[in-house]
Amino acid sequence: MQQHSAASTVAVLVSLDFGDSDYAESLEELRLLASSAGVHTLAVFEGKRQRPDSALFAGSGKVQEIADFLVDSEADVVIFNHDLSPAQMRNLTAQLQIRVIDRTMLILDIFAQRAQSHEGKVQIELAQLKYLSTRLVGMNMDMGQQKHAVGARGPGETKLELDRRKLDKRMHLLRERLVKLKAHRTVQRRARQRSGVLSVSIVGYTNAGKSTLFNRLTRADVYVANQLFATLDTTSRRMGGEAGDSIVLSDTVGFIRHLPHSLVASFRSTLEETIQADLLLHVVDANNINRDDQIAEVNKVLEEIGASTIPQVLVLNKIDLLGLPAGIERDEYGRITTVRLSAKTGDGLAELRDMLIEVRDTPAVEAPAKAWHPLNDE
Repeated sequence: MQQHSAASTVAVLVSLDFGDSDYAESLEELRLLASSAGVHTLAVFEGKRQRPDSALFAGSGKVQEIADFLVDSEADVVIFNHDLSPAQMRNLTAQLQIRVIDRTMLILDIFAQRAQSHEGKVQIELAQLKYLSTRLVGMNMDMGQQKHAVGARGPGETKLELDRRKLDKRMHLLRERLVKLKAHRTVQRRARQRSGVLSVSIVGYTNAGKSTLFNRLTRADVYVANQLFATLDTTSRRMGGEAGDSIVLSDTVGFIRHLPHSLVASFRSTLEETIQADLLLHVVDANNINRDDQIAEVNKVLEEIGASTIPQVLVLNKIDLLGLPAGIERDEYGRITTVRLSAKTGDGLAELRDMLIEVRDTPAVEAPAKAWHPLNDE
C-alpha cells in the first residue's frame, strides 16, 4: 500500500495545560500527529490556564504573543491541541490573520490522506462535512491558495462553500451510500459465520504494532510506518499456515486519546468488523511508559462502539525492547489472558498462533479476565 504524499506545511503548535495528568503525553501526540500529516513544526507555544478563554481559548495575552511571532515567520497554519468552538476559530483566524485548525481537524486531515477504500473515503468526507459545517464562516481565508494545506483537504473549497441545503443533501447521500456498503459487508460476514470461521479483530492504540503483527500472521503487505494512523481502512485476511482457512484476522484503525466523536460515529460501520468479532487481540506497546493509560483509552472506545463484552486477549508487543521472554499467561481457570511477543522479530508468534487455534477449537469462548498487570510488577 502506498502512502499518500502530503504537501510540506509549516505550522505553529499551541497547547494549554489545564492541569490534566496526561498533558505531556497529549502534547507529544500533537507533535506526532503533525508529523504524520506532513507538517513541519516551527514553534510550540504553551501556557497554563484554569479554563479556556470563551473568545480566544488561549486568552488575549497568549494570542498576541503568537501573533507577534507570526509576523516574521513562514508559518502556514496554527494548530491547537484542543477542540475549538466555531466562534473561537473565527476570532483566532481574524486576530492571527492565518489559518487556524484544532486537534480534531488535524486528525480528520490525516484520515483524509490515508483513506484507501471507497467506504473509508465516504466515511471521512461525511465526518469532515459534519464537523466543518458549523465552521464555514471565517475558515476559507486564502483557501484557493492553500488547496492542499493541512486542514483544507478532503471536501475541499468547493464543497465547503455550498449552502446549508446542499450540504445537508450531500451528507444524506453519503449516509445512504454507507448503508449500502454496510449491507454488502454484512452479507460477506454472514457467509464467513456460516462456514464456521473464527473471526479475530486486532485492536489497540495507534502505533502499537498492529499492522506489523497482522502482516506476520497473514503474510499480507498492509502499509506499516512509525507514525500515527498508518492504517485507516479495516483489512481482513485469512491466517497463514495450516490452520489459516478457519481463522480470519482483521486489522483496524488505531485508537488515540480524545478521538473525535464524529470519527467514532462515522466509522461505526467499519468498526462493526470489531463488534462482530469472536475474539479481540488487544495489541499493546509494552515499551511505552503510558501503556496503562493507552489500554484504558482503547477499552473506552470499545465500550462506546459496543464491543466491550467480546472476549479479549492482551498482546504485549515489542518485548525485544524490554528483554522480556515470549510466552503466554493464563488465569486461575486456565483461560489465556496475555501473550508476550515481538511482531518485529517474530519471537512469540508461534505461541500466538497456537493460542488462536486453541480458541477456535474451544466450543464456548468465555471472555478472559481483563485485569492489567503492569510489567514492572512481574
